Amino acid sequence: MGPEAAAAPGTARIAPGSSARTLKAGGLVPFTATDFPGLLAAVVFVQGCPWRCDYCHNPHLQPRTATSPLDWVDILAFLRRRVGLIDGVVFSGGEPTMDPGLGTAIRQARDLGYKIGLHTGGTHPRRLAQVLPRVDWVGLDIKAGFDQYERITRVAGSGVPASASLQAVLDSGVDFECRTTAHPDLISAAELLQLGRTLSGLGVSNYAVQIFRPQGCADDELNARGQSLREWPGEETRSALAAMFSSFQIRRP
Repeated sequence: MGPEAAAAPGTARIAPGSSARTLKAGGLVPFTATDFPGLLAAVVFVQGCPWRCDYCHNPHLQPRTATSPLDWVDILAFLRRRVGLIDGVVFSGGEPTMDPGLGTAIRQARDLGYKIGLHTGGTHPRRLAQVLPRVDWVGLDIKAGFDQYERITRVAGSGVPASASLQAVLDSGVDFECRTTAHPDLISAAELLQLGRTLSGLGVSNYAVQIFRPQGCADDELNARGQSLREWPGEETRSALAAMFSSFQIRRP
């Protein structure tokens, strides 16, 4: 999710008497015009993800280590200095909903006046539902048909929380985009069409297919074939998907 992380130091301080957990940040991009539609934003990369998607371009953020690479209090101080210069803060990952400190971090960033964006794969639907009232926009990764998630995530039953997370976003009324990272070794053009029909039928109106990019990916086989995806999945598939949604894009590296 999102661009490559660039580190900057910081440790979260919790107010006396608070039971909130400290956000474990693994990276920070201080400025982006592409990760929060229509806004200039900073991106905080949260450490840890329970899934192991082969195409992940932030695999260094998958482990959740004992100590946080960045200190949230320093990130928060940075955000205070950026008030008036950027519009929003995006929490990405890794998988931000994995972190018990996400809700507190969102509240602290929002208290500074920032709009809040969230990039998530939907691993923890209960925590996602808890933070959605303070979120302005969600980029929700949909890996494949919900009964085919294990092929991508390598985790059995992972389509169940993903489906529940989509429903939580739909129920919340928050502005959102669903997007699928697509590589023909992992999802065929026919499967993309079926996934599009499923999402459209559930009420998704904004969908993007993100063609695999080798940047950061540690899978040599995916990278090798990924060099020849300039025209995939083809105009017929693109047109059929575009007809299903009010807003549809194919994003290429």
